[in-house]
Amino acid sequence: MWKEKYKIGVPLVDQQHEELFKRVSEFIQTVQKKGIWTEKLDKVKETMAFMQEYVVVHFHDEEVYQEEVEYPERESHKQDHTQFKEAVGNYVNRFKEEGYSEELVQEFSGKLVAWLIMHVAAKDQKIGEYVDAQERGEL
Repeated sequence: MWKEKYKIGVPLVDQQHEELFKRVSEFIQTVQKKGIWTEKLDKVKETMAFMQEYVVVHFHDEEVYQEEVEYPERESHKQDHTQFKEAVGNYVNRFKEEGYSEELVQEFSGKLVAWLIMHVAAKDQKIGEYVDAQERGEL
C-alpha cells in the first residue's frame, strides 16, 4: 500500500507514515485471508492497540512540525486528526460492546484504509508542498 509518492519530505513523518501503511496492510491481509476467524483475533486486537497508541504519537509529531513551519492549515489538519482518533475510539467501544465480529472488523478495516490513503495522499501532501514553496521563497 505504501508508495514513495506519499512522502512529504519530513523524515520523521515519512517514516511514521510508512510504518502506519505497513501495519494497516498487514492487518488487511490478516482480515482478508481465508481461515478461521477466531485465529485472526489476536492480530485484530494487536492492530487496534497499535492504532490507538501510534496515531497519538504520530499526530503529535506531525502537529509539532506544522507549528514549527507555521503551516497555515494546521488547525483544520488538527481537527482531522481529532476526528480520526474519535472514530478509532468509537470502534474500540463498539468492539467492547458488540465483540470482534468479522463484519464489524471488515467495516473498520475499510474505513481505516480509506482514511489513511485520503489523509496521507491528499492532506499531508499539502504540508510538503507548503514547505517546498517556503524553501523556494514563494511564500
